[in-house]
Amino acid sequence: MEIQDTYRSIAAPGEGLFKDNGSRFIALAYPVETEDQVKEILSALRKEYHDARHHCYAYRLGHLGDRFRSSDDGEPSGSAGRPILGQIDSAGLSDILVVVVRYFGGIKLGIPGLIRAYKTSTSDALDHCQVVEKVAGKVFRITFEYLSMNSVMKTVKELELPQWDQDFGVRCALTVRVRLSLVDEFAKRMESVAEFEEL
Repeated sequence: MEIQDTYRSIAAPGEGLFKDNGSRFIALAYPVETEDQVKEILSALRKEYHDARHHCYAYRLGHLGDRFRSSDDGEPSGSAGRPILGQIDSAGLSDILVVVVRYFGGIKLGIPGLIRAYKTSTSDALDHCQVVEKVAGKVFRITFEYLSMNSVMKTVKELELPQWDQDFGVRCALTVRVRLSLVDEFAKRMESVAEFEEL
């Protein structure tokens, strides 16, 4: 079975806007990889837009997109977070957070109006983002004897593994990132020449 290890995300933050009956919906999209990053961004936006009525959001994380959450932040249930997540999903994106900051204009929009506002502002933000293909992978620390250097470096080169933290002392070590579809191949090649552990 072939492992699917590529997925779509955004390269940089993007912004969108929707106005209706005096209310402003500012949608802000961010590339993120962890829930900690989500929390940091939310907390920064709550400070920056402290006078806004609502900070609704949705995110989806991971190459399978299996970690996700949405929040209505005080709007009627299902009228904000879910429509934001729906736009992320119809664009087929992951590792992304979209926060929609709402300034209330004094006129209630009703649930259909809110759904439209959160959907449209999110869609506008995503239209302003460059979509990129990301490759899911695992990071390994390889340690090996100097005599195995050629075999190890040959594998690193042939599998095109990004590498860093090299240490070529008495025992050699380096850190590499291996795309998911190559992990088995990598393990097989390293078995006899080096020790490796996932970080």
